[in-house]
Amino acid sequence: MPPISLDDARRRLDELLTEADRGETVVISRGDGASYQIVPVPAQRPHPRFGSAKGEVQVRDDFDDPIPGIEPYEA
Repeated sequence: MPPISLDDARRRLDELLTEADRGETVVISRGDGASYQIVPVPAQRPHPRFGSAKGEVQVRDDFDDPIPGIEPYEA
């Protein structure tokens, strides 16, 4: 898509955002020669909160016991 003037972009903003969502490169150029590109911002996933899994994970008492059939590693 060729660069679009700022005035044209103001009138067609909704259409330009739809095109950017589809993967089109949308460039807006100002009268002084500066150019800008519209790109979609990916949705941010929520960050896990410290302690949010409290009580959800349990470690069995035999966690550190040797596994039958596997020899211990000796350096």
